[in-house]
Amino acid sequence: MKNFTLLLILINVCQFAVAVPVELNMPQGPIVGSAVEGAANITVFKGIPYAVPPVGQRRWTYAEAAPKWAGQRLAQQFGPNCIQASYSDTSFYFRPDFPTSEDCLYLNVWTGAEAVDEKRPVMVWIHGGALTRGGGSRAIYDGAALAKKGVVLVTINYRLGVFGYFAHSQLSAENAASGNQGVSGNYATTDQVQGLKWVQDNIAAFGGDPNNVTIFGESAGSWSVNHLVATPLAKGLFHKAIGQSGDAMGAMANLKHEQDGVASAQETGEKFVQAVGVNTIAKLRQLTGEELLTASNQHRWQTAAIIDGWVIPDKISRIFSQGKQNTVPVIVGFNSDEGTTLGVLGRVPKDVAIYEKTVRARYGSLASEYLQIYPATDLKQSTLDSFRDGFFTWSMQTWAMHTAKVNQPAYLYYFTHRPSGPQQKELGAYHSAEIRYAFNNVPAGPDYEKKMGELMSNYWVNFATTGNPNGAISSAKNQTQWQPYTADNRHYIELNAETKKGATAGKNLLPGIWEFYQKANGRAPE
Repeated sequence: MKNFTLLLILINVCQFAVAVPVELNMPQGPIVGSAVEGAANITVFKGIPYAVPPVGQRRWTYAEAAPKWAGQRLAQQFGPNCIQASYSDTSFYFRPDFPTSEDCLYLNVWTGAEAVDEKRPVMVWIHGGALTRGGGSRAIYDGAALAKKGVVLVTINYRLGVFGYFAHSQLSAENAASGNQGVSGNYATTDQVQGLKWVQDNIAAFGGDPNNVTIFGESAGSWSVNHLVATPLAKGLFHKAIGQSGDAMGAMANLKHEQDGVASAQETGEKFVQAVGVNTIAKLRQLTGEELLTASNQHRWQTAAIIDGWVIPDKISRIFSQGKQNTVPVIVGFNSDEGTTLGVLGRVPKDVAIYEKTVRARYGSLASEYLQIYPATDLKQSTLDSFRDGFFTWSMQTWAMHTAKVNQPAYLYYFTHRPSGPQQKELGAYHSAEIRYAFNNVPAGPDYEKKMGELMSNYWVNFATTGNPNGAISSAKNQTQWQPYTADNRHYIELNAETKKGATAGKNLLPGIWEFYQKANGRAPE
């Protein structure tokens, strides 16, 4: 590759391409990655440390930049996922175990750049998993297909569960004594911020543009994107955001005092310590990672970001309603059948009487309006639709609306494409169904599957390139034009490659739903 420290040599031997290791010099130090098999000119660098390992006395401390190294570092294997419990083997989301560790703050980079000055747009993926599971190494997150379309793709790990979000008065005092903010919790958000700082410092060596960075994530990854758009610590570290099926604008615990009927995070942390049977953070740090993980599962530790006055200075809903978020263009959206893989099918009432009684108890004076939207004539569909709308339709449109209010483009999508397979009819466009298409990592199947991958990844790459999902790359020139969402014109696009065009433009998605949940959630339209 001409004029580029990234050296890739492909040697043709008996008509087979043999990939020679790829050498790269970056500010952090020299590394050796590898060519991606079957993807001409795409290289991948795996397991790059971006933060100091949060182990031993550094458990529950905020992320700091990983040090430089002098010799060559191999970057040909993924680092371990952050320590976590596996999904049940009966879960739709169960995957074979991947090695885990508390020493887990690593990232991975895919690039097709041939020169350091190419300044390709950068996309940073934040995985989902309820803030308790997952990692940046899953095959579905492989970045080669997106790198082929001209971006530099980064996936990161971040601390999970009690390791990433535990707060306690002793930790807050510990931080105050060391000259920090005197708070605790939200360590995982600082991991993500540190990952973005790493991108700023190093991504140019991979041919990426640190001044054109898009963060994107799904489910808890989308919650994390919402956190990053809200936190002042990430200001200037990214320039666009994509949120897929998740936001963090609901109730939040405050670090030091009860708020909205929710106990303080420090009180919750103190009760957890008592339940574990220790009385100091020092003793809690003496537990092995596996012991602490087991204890958090036994005592039902509830993982969530909190209002700490520093990482997250206020309720995220208030930060957005007051226009105090990081003002960047966004793509946000959700899927039509979010609940089919999230246990909602097991919550369908047995009969109409139970359904109506539950609705009236929950919604009071709004119950009649609710029953008009979600009639008792089809309990299964009404249960699924109300789950989708209560958790996703309202919140993702609210995110779009708040973005438009600060004069930034917001693009809303509704993903109704049903992945092919034996459960296509039963699961529909389930929670996380869109990921494979956003990454264009579509397995063999009907032609419309490949069409969906090309279509959605084009929109995502276009947006990362220019801030507009329309037409930046040649293969996207004839795609349906996607208009921005505003309070007066609630444009959206429906993504479904089973239809002729694959994308259908519309206005006022699921009429009346946003207004109903504004009332149901006790919030006047803003």
